[in-house]
Amino acid sequence: MEYNQQMKNRLRRIEGQIRGVLGMMEDQKECKDVVNQLSAIRAAVDRVILYVIGNNMEKCIRDEIDGGNGSEAVIQEAIDLLLKSR
Repeated sequence: MEYNQQMKNRLRRIEGQIRGVLGMMEDQKECKDVVNQLSAIRAAVDRVILYVIGNNMEKCIRDEIDGGNGSEAVIQEAIDLLLKSR
């Protein structure tokens, strides 16, 4: 599987957000501020998941089918992956 630089950059940004939240907790910041940042992190992770799936799903499905796996099983696996990410 190939992951492009944009995907990696998104994760690095999230990593920075997590470090920021840890700093907020160490500084005893307000609960609502911490929760707001955690919600932003969750949304960012969701976007990365959708980006990875969207950019790679077609290739993954084609590779699986070309490898001899039935198309129904591959499609169901893709659906399961999308549902699991929610």
